[in-house]
Amino acid sequence: MAVFAKRINKDRKGDSRQGQNAGQRLAHGLEKLDLGLDDGVAARLMDYVQLLTKWNRVYNLTSVRKPQDMVARHILDSLVVLPYLEGPRLLDIGTGAGLPGMVLAIARPDWEVVMLDSSNKKLRFVRQAVAELGLDNASVEHVRLEDYRPAQPFDSLISRAFSSLQELHEQGRRLCTPAGRIHAMKGVYPVAEMEVLTDPDVVEDVLPLRVPGLDAERHLVIMKPD
Repeated sequence: MAVFAKRINKDRKGDSRQGQNAGQRLAHGLEKLDLGLDDGVAARLMDYVQLLTKWNRVYNLTSVRKPQDMVARHILDSLVVLPYLEGPRLLDIGTGAGLPGMVLAIARPDWEVVMLDSSNKKLRFVRQAVAELGLDNASVEHVRLEDYRPAQPFDSLISRAFSSLQELHEQGRRLCTPAGRIHAMKGVYPVAEMEVLTDPDVVEDVLPLRVPGLDAERHLVIMKPD
């Protein structure tokens, strides 16, 4: 990632220090995650951070304001789940500002990533980001999950901010292939949510995750559709 870190140091002066810090944090984080992503992917991830920072000033897309903080709390937090996902079709439920869908679409250009949300305000940003970054493998759906009727099922469903495990499973299971999986990104171990699942056996695994640069608990709940 040395080449990428050097490129970041040449950012425009207005945001140069924050850009440098963010670029360095991303390069360090990607090295720790060891996902095999090249400098081109890293550069596009930083382009997304810059777009998110710019639009956030007007649209209030995220409470995280500084690009260097976005790297750990949004970019690396999204990438840490990548080894547990299967393609080539991925649905991001409740994508908000494109998290984790935009990040995963950048990291896996060979996958088809659909980002779904009922908030058109945030999706306006996501559409613009998809266009500016030239992500031919990413698309946006402005619809509630219960009303979504895709032409084909998905290999992986993922959600970073969508309601409870019970609701996610109830609404998402019909969208999975038989071998597909539903992935819920959580902070602390979701004991209460798991205790009220109608069928606890749908939980295949709960994995603790370590996000570089983020001193907070993270877990990934993996559920079978049936």
